[in-house]
Amino acid sequence: MKLLKLVLFALITFFTQAMYAQNFPDWHQMNQQTLDDSYNNSKAVPESKAMFDGWVERSQAFRAAHPEYLDISYGPLEREKIDYFSAGKNTPVVIFIHGGFWQMRSKNDFAFIADHFLKEGISVAMVGYPLAPQANMDEIVSSSKKAVEFIGNHLAQWGGNPNQVILTGWSSGGHLTITSMDSVKMKAAIPISGIYELEPLIGSYLNTNLKMDQAIADKNSPMMHVPPGKTPIYIFVGGAELSEMRRQSHNFTKKIAKTAHPNSFVEIPGKNHYTMLVQLEQPTGLIHQKILETFKQ
Repeated sequence: MKLLKLVLFALITFFTQAMYAQNFPDWHQMNQQTLDDSYNNSKAVPESKAMFDGWVERSQAFRAAHPEYLDISYGPLEREKIDYFSAGKNTPVVIFIHGGFWQMRSKNDFAFIADHFLKEGISVAMVGYPLAPQANMDEIVSSSKKAVEFIGNHLAQWGGNPNQVILTGWSSGGHLTITSMDSVKMKAAIPISGIYELEPLIGSYLNTNLKMDQAIADKNSPMMHVPPGKTPIYIFVGGAELSEMRRQSHNFTKKIAKTAHPNSFVEIPGKNHYTMLVQLEQPTGLIHQKILETFKQ
């Protein structure tokens, strides 16, 4: 047993050191086209449109089959709504924040991820929030926090277990997962393929709608403002993702390793920005399995 522990420790140390030794291109030195391409996930994955079309179709069917708690308003804005898919009374709850670079998509497009969780007795709450350019980053972050707090305050009413909550989000939803951590009591935060440093986006095509200046980018960057506390943070990213997406996750992992948050980092080999979402949705996916494991702890 002692030898096994030593071997495991050596392996963990090796992979951790390998992770920290990663060298990524310096975004400061990128020209406009290279920087834009470094954050253009749909361009990097040509089949992403077909994948999303299928997900949207599945999500529409799933929402139609589970109409009990749809489009519940948590604020006055049109997109300040949540969906809650109940798996029964006193059930664990996954809160999911959707992606789309803060300017595309909606909670409705991602309902498909709740299907297998419900079959496993886990309820799912989907967060909607206002998008750029109608809302700026301050407002988007504020709405997301408000939504997560609203969900936490109503879980007992809807049958969810307030002591069994995991907050997760994909892409820009990974960013909002971290900025919303202090809004609800949770077992863990699990950001997937997230963006934690907003400054590189100021000079990219994404800022046409986001309209961030340096002050707003800094204010809303988890790299500069790690939430206080000791909530576990489990970071996931795909090994086949764009280098900037991988760099963001690697660097944020190093950042939180210096805090009181228990943490882990998993880069899933061969997975791109979109197949990472499958890792959340499918029961055999590593992220899905991590959620099940965390609820059992």
